[in-house]
Amino acid sequence: MGSISETPGYDRQAELKTFDESQAGVKGLIDSGITEIPSIFHIPPHLVDARPVVGPSDGFTIPIIDLAGASGEKRKQIVEEIREASAKWGCFQVVNHGAPLRVLEGMDVAVRGFFDLDLEEKKEFFGRDTTKRFVYNSNIDLYYSPFATWRDSTLFHLQPDPPLPHEFPLCYR
Repeated sequence: MGSISETPGYDRQAELKTFDESQAGVKGLIDSGITEIPSIFHIPPHLVDARPVVGPSDGFTIPIIDLAGASGEKRKQIVEEIREASAKWGCFQVVNHGAPLRVLEGMDVAVRGFFDLDLEEKKEFFGRDTTKRFVYNSNIDLYYSPFATWRDSTLFHLQPDPPLPHEFPLCYR
């Protein structure tokens, strides 16, 4: 069976445009009751790695960086662990970072609150202009990537000039 891009009549650009112009993102697709993942999210066969998927039962673990003592003599060791995890894995989990649990829980509530807003409220923040103080989108590289990723994101910069409270959605304030 051929790939989607080889399917007669398939217009990827039109599908991308329809998805993008809806400004509903992945959550909007889910809320609409779709039963199949749209073609724009399919990874082209030539990009799929033939290696088996690795999971927890295979001993796969994301590196954990413990920041306890980062301001002291362990600093060089921690910096090296971060460098190594970034180079080899591209990600890591941070523990003992000092952020209080109530702050982390508050962030979770705010993020969920934003994505649970009515679509019309979220549209006010939709876009790909990363110079804006607060941006909501699905796939910053939607028109350039060979496949869309199954995610919606918010982006905001706190430095050097933090956004003013009114520039955030109400649930983030």
